[in-house]
Amino acid sequence: MDLILVESPTKAKTLSRFLGKKYRVEATMGHIRDLPKSVLGVDVEHGFTPDYLIPTEKKKRVSELVTAAKDADTIILASDPDREGEAIAWHIAQILEEKGIGKKKKVQFQRITFHEITESAIKEALVKPGSVDMRLVDAQQARRILDRLVGYKLSPLLWQKLSKRWLSAGRVQSVAVRLIVEREREIASFTKAPYFTIEGIFSVDAKNKETITAGLVSYKGKKYEEELTYNLFDGTYTTKKTSIPSEDVAQKIVVDMTAPWIVSAVDTKEIKRQPPAPYTTSTLQQDAGRKLYFSSKKTMQLAQKLYEEGLITYHRTDSVNLADKFITEARTYISSEYGKDYVPSESRKFHTKSKVAQEAHEAIRPTDVARNADSLSGSVELNHDHIRLYEIIWKRALASQMKEARFDSTTISIDSANEYRFNVQGSVITFDGYLKVTGRENGETILPKVTVGQTVERINTTILSHETSPPPRYSEAGLVKALEEKDIGRPSTYAPIISTILERHYVKKEDKKLFSTELGDAVTDFLVKYFAQVMSLPFTATMEASLDSIANGTLAWIPVIEKFYTPFSSDLEHASQNAGKVKLSVETLDEQCPLCKNALVVRTGRYGKFVACSTFPKCKFTRQYGETVANLVCPKCSSPIVVKKSRKGKVFYGCSSYPTCTFAAWKKEDIK
Repeated sequence: MDLILVESPTKAKTLSRFLGKKYRVEATMGHIRDLPKSVLGVDVEHGFTPDYLIPTEKKKRVSELVTAAKDADTIILASDPDREGEAIAWHIAQILEEKGIGKKKKVQFQRITFHEITESAIKEALVKPGSVDMRLVDAQQARRILDRLVGYKLSPLLWQKLSKRWLSAGRVQSVAVRLIVEREREIASFTKAPYFTIEGIFSVDAKNKETITAGLVSYKGKKYEEELTYNLFDGTYTTKKTSIPSEDVAQKIVVDMTAPWIVSAVDTKEIKRQPPAPYTTSTLQQDAGRKLYFSSKKTMQLAQKLYEEGLITYHRTDSVNLADKFITEARTYISSEYGKDYVPSESRKFHTKSKVAQEAHEAIRPTDVARNADSLSGSVELNHDHIRLYEIIWKRALASQMKEARFDSTTISIDSANEYRFNVQGSVITFDGYLKVTGRENGETILPKVTVGQTVERINTTILSHETSPPPRYSEAGLVKALEEKDIGRPSTYAPIISTILERHYVKKEDKKLFSTELGDAVTDFLVKYFAQVMSLPFTATMEASLDSIANGTLAWIPVIEKFYTPFSSDLEHASQNAGKVKLSVETLDEQCPLCKNALVVRTGRYGKFVACSTFPKCKFTRQYGETVANLVCPKCSSPIVVKKSRKGKVFYGCSSYPTCTFAAWKKEDIK
């Protein structure tokens, strides 16, 4: 019997469908060995040696795996095809060897990798087994140790200096917060500039009531256009405005215009739009956020399920490469379903632009091009969101192998007698190409037919007021894009990073936008002041490149960590000795404490904002932020009763001294 070890039960179940009785497939249930939670677990004095242990909750599973391994002739390590998966495979082998597997009987360890869970991919991998790639293990180990050093050394310092024992810092996490903090400050300091545009409606065919709405663009060849560029923390921001500064100026322009109005130009040209590359982890998170309104965390959870069910290729990837087999199948499918006109003469190849692209994976694609989203409806394993995510993956991968879309783009210019020019642009699809699959997101502007020299009538003129817009706040998708562009973090880390900074209340999300909080501002300012290197975008990107060099075998992992830790430990000592306490401002409410009549204030705790007595700890009155006092007293302890909401949003009445007092009632009349 050969034993195959994977991470998850779903993956094990899918593999078992393809393999016969010769193989036994077991799941490790994720990592089965890690650094300890309660202590640093890294010997900084002796080569940064990690002190790995088996977590208590995993000991039973390890015992079961050891028992299974004793009956195996070959142990096949089939964890995911990336650094994290390679590390899991190495840890499994290490544990089994320590338990005596392979000593009493010659058990062979093999490592197989596959980018899709299909019968052909699994069997092909089993024919060509390899061994654990220690370069990838070292790269994962280096990242784990680096993140542990930053997290376990910096976090206690934050507890001390900000008097909050639930704060955390992270090598990539804190830089992500800084991006949001800096953007919020750039928005706050942005000075809006007013400007005006002029829009004209022209009748081109009175009989058929055809009109054109066009915008003023120039006077005697000089454009009413200005470009404004701002230097931001993470780059530059460019916006445009007209050079019409006030409504008075706009009115004078309108009065100055003289008839007749003549069509001075009709410029038509063909535009070709190429299909986008298939999804990477980053672009999938961005599109799922923009089109489906999924958080990064939700996107990755759904993709994990699709991968483990054998429906898509591995979903943690930087690559836009597609397997030749898939390309051939896609071209055949496109020809069959949409016609030969939609198949380009040569297959399309895409190249990864990322400077720090990881291992040579494939892009995210369906494992079977003929399996569209409709065919998945009714599946007991998948819900509606799984299918929606699968649909955009399927469409994007298929569209990447289709012909470009072609448009006739037309610009019509209308001039006044004294050379004021209005322009309007429209386009018509002449061949939909890949849009046959993806569809169009924006509607077309269809223009009536006109000829150069034709006289038209201006029937209305409108002056529109505008203001220049500050740089936009990040959405989750925008933050993922920024992190990727700055080479910060890895695709697999984006979702947990965003989840963490929201859970720590460094950032809040409103209307799908990310805002920094006062706590996020304070922590960022403290870290920038005392740990400038850790908070630097270029330094973080350089560290990411070093980790890639370890994975490629061109750097050793211990010198990389040593080079980081020496100045970092010096900064730690300096901050510990010299940094003062950071005091967060508190919002005082126009409301008295019901227990002691002192003022109530809003504070931030582990679970977000809450209302507390300003004399704490002398008076321990608290209530949830947003709760209102019901003008009733608790029949158990005489504390005020407050209006609360359950997890499902149902209103109830509870004691303000919870959890000391647990009195609660659904109805006010039940409080006696």
